[in-house]
Amino acid sequence: MVLSFRAAFARRETACLIRKPMSEYARKRGDRVGPGWRIPVNQGKRAIRYVSFDANQWKTFALGRWRVAIGDPGCFSVFGRNPDRHRLWAEHMTAEYPVEVTARGRTVKEWKSRPNIDNHWFDCDVGCAVAASMEGITLDGIPKPKRVRKRRVKLSELRSR
Repeated sequence: MVLSFRAAFARRETACLIRKPMSEYARKRGDRVGPGWRIPVNQGKRAIRYVSFDANQWKTFALGRWRVAIGDPGCFSVFGRNPDRHRLWAEHMTAEYPVEVTARGRTVKEWKSRPNIDNHWFDCDVGCAVAASMEGITLDGIPKPKRVRKRRVKLSELRSR
């Protein structure tokens, strides 16, 4: 299965507040939905499956791992004591900064790019966090969403209706 990632709400200005939150999207039959991401059902001969995710939510989550104390569940750390080994990676991880934006009664952190600094590894880190969530990986202490299983209907029950 091939999926392409598409960051929802990643447009400039307050586009993330103009649209409704992903949790309020109407769920259609066949959609896969998770915390801050969704794979809509696509039909047709040349339909491409893709993942839409709330880039602002996941960027906040990814950089929040750095605020967790080393050794605690959910912490993110790098190896070694030489900071020069990780300088380029650190520049990518700090290439964006959050700005709190309020509109339509809600406040979100919207991420802005610093000029002339690459952020590719930061985007890869965010994409990996989304992919891990899609595979069911969660942090300790964060409750997993409960799946509601529908009762199977037997063919004999349908015939008797």
